[in-house]
Amino acid sequence: MPYYFPLKHNFGPDESQRAAQNLLALRRQLRAEIPARTVNDTLLLATWNLRDFDSNKFKHGPRLKESFFYIAEIISAFDMVALQEINEDLSALNKVLRILGPDWDYITTDKTEGASGNNERMTFVYDTRKVRFLKIAGEVVLPLKQLVSDERQFARTPFLVAFQSGWFKFMICTVHIYFGSASGEQLQRRIAEIEAITKFLSKRADDEAANYILLGDFNIVSPEHQTMQALKKHGFLLPEGLSASNIHLDKHYDQIAFKSREGQVQFSGNSGVFNPYLTLFSESDRQIYYPLMTNKDNLELDAASQPLDNESNQKYYLNTWRTFQISDHLPMWVELRIDFAEQYLQEFVMPSFAYQPEHPLSFAMPELDNL
Repeated sequence: MPYYFPLKHNFGPDESQRAAQNLLALRRQLRAEIPARTVNDTLLLATWNLRDFDSNKFKHGPRLKESFFYIAEIISAFDMVALQEINEDLSALNKVLRILGPDWDYITTDKTEGASGNNERMTFVYDTRKVRFLKIAGEVVLPLKQLVSDERQFARTPFLVAFQSGWFKFMICTVHIYFGSASGEQLQRRIAEIEAITKFLSKRADDEAANYILLGDFNIVSPEHQTMQALKKHGFLLPEGLSASNIHLDKHYDQIAFKSREGQVQFSGNSGVFNPYLTLFSESDRQIYYPLMTNKDNLELDAASQPLDNESNQKYYLNTWRTFQISDHLPMWVELRIDFAEQYLQEFVMPSFAYQPEHPLSFAMPELDNL
């Protein structure tokens, strides 16, 4: 669980009271919407594009101290979270890890340089009591014959890591796909990147007879769009019911996809997108936060240099400022079954037993000899 003692020692009275009230409300929302974490039965896996974490190069921050606690609280509801847009400076991420406590760890890439790379890192944060790093990690570099359009590598290098949780052993790859524009050559480049990573990993999954999970910010437009078709083209399956994941709830940018070894990806039926703005930084809170916005160039001020509560400032608060406190993306999650003990033992009792899947992502009883 997160550690809250800095609220007492590092916050002023008003700030600590506000943060504590918000954390209590956030915890109630998390309990209501996300299944409780288990010791052995399930894995709660999430992906989250954590907007510009945390360079403040766009000058809409910096993040308030309380925001780091909210981010840590949300991460703590899961067993493992893939994070995108982690910046070169890791001090913000390390701050979140200190709040999460000593049982949590992370593994991250080097920064991706270049105009499209944006000095971003790909990162996995995980509870070491539940998830074990299997000492394999690497950034995906395509062979010459599989390069993205115009003989490019990825704008931001995908990150592939081996983990195990319970009986479930898996390779997991997180991406932040090139966005570009909504049409033309840049859209085609986006589609080409999605297809390139799915084709590459699909072959790996088939060759190794292994479980592969592909997740992150794909910049998918909609379930019917070419971007989604590219994601599904090479055999990756998506859980049903995952909704739009941007703050306006009209884009399906983030996704979680699976390619299973003989049914070892067993989806519990629980999945979703968590919207922290139902609790945090609500529209009615704007008067609280106007004085805390340090860059007044983004606000319309009165004669006393105080922010006006007008339509322009309200839109800035809702659509921009608060997204640099939490994110403009919402965390997307799925719950997987990781305890295959009974199915495995059943083979010895009834050799002809065939495991009947309860969900389209469960196919057959897993062969676990090579775990």
